Amino acid sequence: MKVTFLGTGASHGIPIVGCKCSVCQSVNPKDKRLRSSVYIETEGRHILVDPGPDLRQAALREGFTQIDAVLVTHEHKDHTAGIDDIRTFNYIMRRAIPFYAQQRVTDTIRREYAYAFKEPHYPGAPEMILNPIDNETFDVQGVAVTPVTVMHGTLPTTGFRIGNFAYITDAKIIPADQMVKLQGLDTLVINALRMETHPAHMSLGESLQVISELKPRCAYLTHISHKIPVYDELINMLPDNVKPAYDGLKIDID
Repeated sequence: MKVTFLGTGASHGIPIVGCKCSVCQSVNPKDKRLRSSVYIETEGRHILVDPGPDLRQAALREGFTQIDAVLVTHEHKDHTAGIDDIRTFNYIMRRAIPFYAQQRVTDTIRREYAYAFKEPHYPGAPEMILNPIDNETFDVQGVAVTPVTVMHGTLPTTGFRIGNFAYITDAKIIPADQMVKLQGLDTLVINALRMETHPAHMSLGESLQVISELKPRCAYLTHISHKIPVYDELINMLPDNVKPAYDGLKIDID
């Protein structure tokens, strides 16, 4: 399995428009963060997690042209505002792309992108096949995907486990019965919004506590805001098996 981090920033990205803080003004490319998303290549399939507003920019940077399926963690715009750019992949692949998300999320996509589902189909609209999921493992063209339900404040959102890799973003709490699904991981990706506590996201300390409990071989932090130190400072604050993810990072998982 190969995982590419398309974006690793929080909802504003980094730099934030108009912000003069040291993080937003950093010249280190690892401190420039698009909105959070990953691209997973496994078993001959290419899976996108979260078609956020920077999908086009990330696809051009990474040069990928194939999306076999899309997994959506939740309906917030920093995770779904790039759905219209799916149509480019429709043109290239000449087929609709299946989406997998909670029923609430697929309902929201159908409502907010209603033009894409009208008949007769407008040829310039994205083509999606919406597949509601529950808490059970499901099949994506031969790839087993296990959903992990986490709490983003009061909103249930979905993390995903594929093999020994798991991706959790926009989480404040991982319930005990869902922590069980995350045992025995090689690689965990988890959100760490800022140093201070937040009502809907894990702080750095809370993320490190989860990593300590789960004991993956390695962990990467994502959904990082400008209230986390710059990359070069942050990496020196972390345990040896934990690293800040950055845009364009590629990791291989057995």
